[in-house]
Amino acid sequence: MKTKLLLLEDDLTLSETIVDYFDEQGFEVTPVYDGEEALEAIYEKKFDTFLFDVNVPLINGFDLLKNLRKEGNNTPAIFITSLNSMSSLEEGFDSGCDDYIRKPFKLKELLLRVKRIIKREFSKSKDTIVTIDDNITFDTSSNELLKEGEVVQLNFKEQKLLKFFLQNRDEVLVHDRIYDYLWDYGEQYSDNSLRTYIKNLRKILGKDRIVSLKKLGYRFNSK
Repeated sequence: MKTKLLLLEDDLTLSETIVDYFDEQGFEVTPVYDGEEALEAIYEKKFDTFLFDVNVPLINGFDLLKNLRKEGNNTPAIFITSLNSMSSLEEGFDSGCDDYIRKPFKLKELLLRVKRIIKREFSKSKDTIVTIDDNITFDTSSNELLKEGEVVQLNFKEQKLLKFFLQNRDEVLVHDRIYDYLWDYGEQYSDNSLRTYIKNLRKILGKDRIVSLKKLGYRFNSK
């Protein structure tokens, strides 16, 4: 299976050059030319690595990645940009990138950086994939839920809650402990929202997988 890259680059000549080069190296590259087009592609398809220019139309690369990270998207990202100041470098890593390469760069260098990230993610994924059922797995690193080989979309809180359940399988989790984990400091927790997250997870995993314990909390059954 080919490694899938999303390339956000509004310089058409550079975009075509990168696409052609990585295609020759056996990658599958989806080129987009502005931030909103990138978002649409991300919602439609799973990518192994993002390659983001920063100064692009509609949503710049820094803001795009920040928003993706807030939503729980942990896909590795490399910024490819002409911004070369230390403050830009710092902002790039603060946005959640895994690497940062300044233009102009050699295509071979970009290839080596992509391969390094893919290798790292592959070795990491072997330890982070949890089997929930014969046909359901959850990657605690990328927060990706697969059912019968298809990606199931979860919102950020649902991803976080499922990860918490899997870390504490067959254990009674009282409401307050779940609230403390699921809602950040300063956020107002919501029991109605929690019930909605539980309901959505049960639809995917089966209603008996998450048990309600009256006035106490919940338990995630491993079997």
